[in-house]
Amino acid sequence: MSDILNKLSRILEQRKQAEPDSSYVANLYSKGQDAILKKIGEEATETVMAAKDGQADKIIYEIADLWFHTMILLASQNLGPDDVLKELDRRFGISGIEEKASRKKEER
Repeated sequence: MSDILNKLSRILEQRKQAEPDSSYVANLYSKGQDAILKKIGEEATETVMAAKDGQADKIIYEIADLWFHTMILLASQNLGPDDVLKELDRRFGISGIEEKASRKKEER
């Protein structure tokens, strides 16, 4: 399943070198991080609204948009889906309470 994430990641990397008028992603990169973050906020809100409606197809559609835009953010920071998957793997088998407590210790 992560194969599609890796394919998308490669395309997003290519778009970093593209002219802004050549693609939506290249244009978004050219506008900078604030524009990317704004899109993530919009997509997160639309995801919440779709979930409130309770329609599976809308939820899937909006989460796909949210994931897409978060992957643009990752690429803009020279990160990729494998970085996130590694973190999720690290957390596997650790209770959420324990994981959250360990972050508070690290912040001190």
